[in-house]
Amino acid sequence: MKHVIDETLLRRFDVPGPRYTSYPTADRFVEAFTERDYTQALEQRRAGSMALPLSIYVHIPFCASLCYYCACNKVITKHHSKAAEYLRYLSRELDLQVQHLGRGHHVSQMHLGGGTPTFLNDAELEDLMSMIRRQFTMAPGGEYSIEVDPRTVTVERLEHLHRLGFNRLSFGVQDFDPTVQKAVHRVQPAEQVFSLVEAARRIGFESVNVDLIYGLPQQTPESFGHTLEQVNALRPDRIALYAYAHLPARFKPQRRIISAELPSPAHKLAMLSASLDAFNEAGYVYVGMDHFALPNDALAVAKRQGRLHRNFQGYSTQPDCDLIALGVSAIGRIGATYSQNAKTLEEYYDALDQGRLPIVRGLALTRDDVLRRSVIMAVMCQGAVDFESVGLGHLIDFKTYFSKELERLREYETMGLVKLSDSCIEVTASGWYLVRAIAMVFDRHLQLDQDRARFSKII
Repeated sequence: MKHVIDETLLRRFDVPGPRYTSYPTADRFVEAFTERDYTQALEQRRAGSMALPLSIYVHIPFCASLCYYCACNKVITKHHSKAAEYLRYLSRELDLQVQHLGRGHHVSQMHLGGGTPTFLNDAELEDLMSMIRRQFTMAPGGEYSIEVDPRTVTVERLEHLHRLGFNRLSFGVQDFDPTVQKAVHRVQPAEQVFSLVEAARRIGFESVNVDLIYGLPQQTPESFGHTLEQVNALRPDRIALYAYAHLPARFKPQRRIISAELPSPAHKLAMLSASLDAFNEAGYVYVGMDHFALPNDALAVAKRQGRLHRNFQGYSTQPDCDLIALGVSAIGRIGATYSQNAKTLEEYYDALDQGRLPIVRGLALTRDDVLRRSVIMAVMCQGAVDFESVGLGHLIDFKTYFSKELERLREYETMGLVKLSDSCIEVTASGWYLVRAIAMVFDRHLQLDQDRARFSKII
């Protein structure tokens, strides 16, 4: 069988690199960016007549049990009363945001992440949605998604989520193999996931995503191959395939993972290669990075039509949006600024108790940052960069401004990853599988700082 991409290329680019949910990336945020900078950005948006569409992200940090691989900002607790307290503070934060932004703005995209958003019970989820709807207008045809731990929902709960207005679900599966599930402390029978996905389709959700992780303890190419067969039988609308990054020094839960049980780099590469082949044979469209979609899914359609976008939640069908971020550690974007909330509940609550937004760091983008962001997002989303349109939009001569980057891309052209002409850069079919590496060429911060250990590996 011919592989969709040469394993030699995968091995060549098995290096650390950003995921480019933003540019500059979040590791570049600084504490010198304060609440005052953020509120000024909100007020500038309020005063402007050409504001971007609006998106909302809400971070729910709570989980009832610990998954050992997890690198998310979360709070492990069995005490459900913590959720009610958290919602009260979310309401305060939302009120403070709206004081500067104004009420009634149309929202075309919303995502609840975590943690485990379905840690909230039905009444609490209803309260949260009512809170948001009091301040914003949810646009018809928008993208409203929620991350779901299959262990925390029933068919009745899925029906409730649909009534609340959610039209997309993302199920955290990671691996169907019971031995792997036990090794990462996340046991969930495959039958449970199949039943819930079938119910979600029957209820009428527009899209169901399944998250997978390769490189987990006790995984082998053979065991993961069986998981791939089950996923293709499940046939979700979208698949997100992530590489496990073992960083126990940074993420305490990972210290419970036995390093000797992790697959070798060669086995990890084999799992990735097998995944690409399996999803390709099953008819999935490779959207980019680690995302796959059925040909009729909105994400695959957006890629075909050149309407793909990227934000802090990954690829999106929605136009480039400003993002209001609510909750502990949440990252937002307003205009040419990024901001992040306090990472602990104590800090988050303390700021709101003092009547101020819990912004602890962020970044005001320079002209060069905005320019490079547009180029990197064009690479990541459209797989093409038109020199004239970028030049006109940013008042530069593209080939002069990016002469060093174009020279470096000549090497990538010899590998078959890009095609260069006098007027554009085009990512090839093989290049899409290594699109992060191509985008990295335009990252000025990486050029100035070659210490890439801060990032997970591309493969």
